[in-house]
Amino acid sequence: MPVIMGTAGHIDHGKTTLIKALTGIDCDRLSEEKKRGITIELGFAFLDLGAGSAGDDGRLGIVDVPGHEKFVKNMVAGATGVDFVMLVIAADEGIMPQTREHLEICQLLGVTTGLVALTKADMVDADWLEMVRDEVTSWLEPTFLGGAPVVLVSSHTGQGLDDLKDALRTLIADFTPRRRSDLFRLPVDRVFTMKGHGTVVTGTMISGSISVGEEIRLYPGDTRSKVRGLQSHGVTVETAQAGRRTAVNLHGLEVDGIRRGDVLARPGTLFPSAVWDIELTVLESSRRPLKHRKEVHFHHGSREVLARVYLIDRDELKPGETAVCQVRFTEPLAGVYGDRIVLRSFSPLRAFAGGRVVGPSGHKVKRFSPKAEALRALADDAPEAVAAAQLELAGPQGVGWSELLTMTNLESKALEKTLGVLGGQQKAILFDREARRYAGGQLVQELSDGLLDWLAAFHRKDSMKPGVQRGELASSWGRDVPQKLFHFIVERLLKKGDMVAEQELLRLKDHSVSLASDQEAVRTALLAAYGGGGVTPPNLKDVLEPLGLTARQVAPVLKLLQDQGELVRVKDDMYYHGPALNGIREAIVGFFETRQEMSAPDFKDLTGLSRKYLIPVLEHFDKEKLTVRVGDVRHIRKRS
Repeated sequence: MPVIMGTAGHIDHGKTTLIKALTGIDCDRLSEEKKRGITIELGFAFLDLGAGSAGDDGRLGIVDVPGHEKFVKNMVAGATGVDFVMLVIAADEGIMPQTREHLEICQLLGVTTGLVALTKADMVDADWLEMVRDEVTSWLEPTFLGGAPVVLVSSHTGQGLDDLKDALRTLIADFTPRRRSDLFRLPVDRVFTMKGHGTVVTGTMISGSISVGEEIRLYPGDTRSKVRGLQSHGVTVETAQAGRRTAVNLHGLEVDGIRRGDVLARPGTLFPSAVWDIELTVLESSRRPLKHRKEVHFHHGSREVLARVYLIDRDELKPGETAVCQVRFTEPLAGVYGDRIVLRSFSPLRAFAGGRVVGPSGHKVKRFSPKAEALRALADDAPEAVAAAQLELAGPQGVGWSELLTMTNLESKALEKTLGVLGGQQKAILFDREARRYAGGQLVQELSDGLLDWLAAFHRKDSMKPGVQRGELASSWGRDVPQKLFHFIVERLLKKGDMVAEQELLRLKDHSVSLASDQEAVRTALLAAYGGGGVTPPNLKDVLEPLGLTARQVAPVLKLLQDQGELVRVKDDMYYHGPALNGIREAIVGFFETRQEMSAPDFKDLTGLSRKYLIPVLEHFDKEKLTVRVGDVRHIRKRS
């Protein structure tokens, strides 16, 4: 796999000169840089170490970064995406302020290995050289460069250059590049126009691959283009791979439309957000703690923005402490789980904290709330724990497959496996197969319990109702739940037997309508009266008068009989016994098997109904969409 080395060190300690001596490439490309003798912008080169030494072609990618204090933000951009660092220290000056800050920034960016080049070895005597070497070795001991090779070199005489190359070969031979997902990303650190080609952007490809002709998008905006051409380490290629410095020739875009810090990726693969969850560490060398809501310079990839830090479980983060917190931006940024970030203070302007992104699609969380506790799980190293936490924090909206790739930084196959494990543990629920959308298992269980509680309350409030319509349940209980998740929960509860469906009515499995003895007597009397009335049912008032009851008193029983289909309200107080009305329906259907239209007299001949019943019954079947009135006659409605 290709490997990227970044340089670090104080201004004028010979980083750029050393790279030129090693590779023959001059990384000072701006006239101002050559005039002043310092590196202002990022420089790029590659070193041929022989086949098999660094990737398939043996080329080690090199990012040369500025050392001057004013240009540290460019150093942060350069260090992002590197696999290891070469710390450059001049033998005649030793350890300097930017030496210390660069090393701390590398530490914050997750760089874990590297080596030291002690430059200008020809400018001091042997005793001084040995003293500086001992000082550097002692200073580095508690850092990630403790025990790293310290190579004495001179870019002018060539002393130690072969030893440095050997040390690089040895380091790379035992080096495993950082795990990278298959999600294509390239943070833009340079934009320029090339005569005859148009707009070109460059950057270190963090992950994935890209080919000529593919469509891309510039995030966090929505500018789209196609790849016209690719160069990797100065060679034209059809496909560029992760871990290499890459130049991308974009079709139809102007330089003014692209900003340093934009990220190239495929459309629909990144999800910009104005809130990120981060695992943050304040450097032990910091002079003061980080306060809640502190405004900072926020560095991510090649972008610098203003942000505000929200401490979720404390009021301050002391030097040396680590915590999961939130940062909020004035405009969305596009990131991926595990991305490294650096914070710099306003006064003095220096790096004081950093860490990694653990929630690139964050949601604002109330301080000291239960969700604040859940944020801590995002910092877990186990993929299953991270994915489960992301799903729970996402809430009822759930998370789509593409979003999960950015929220876990897993390769596609690894994410499939992880979700399979979580699915078996009921911690990840696929509730929308078409959109491939998941919800947290605990959340789904809580929603299921909430739905059952709502139904129980519904039954207690109106025990005479056999159940609730699906539509009413969706609008009352499920109004804040996505439709697909609502239907998934309902079907899941039906399958488990916790709920029962009777046509369009839903009820708890143990709910049944029970009438008191007096209500049961009313029910029996009503059914006897209407059942005996046949197609000419009695008036409700006439039925109730002998019982000494009013329509209001028997309303619950009437409603129950209607819900059960025993009685059908045709008009005002006109009720029909269900079987009798069904008989009329069957007669109408049979009539239209041989006729095209039916008049009122035809209907009277068919049923024997008087006008008192004839018109209301005809209008009832019009409302039921069995028939349709056209002038003075009816037609049967055609079924689609």
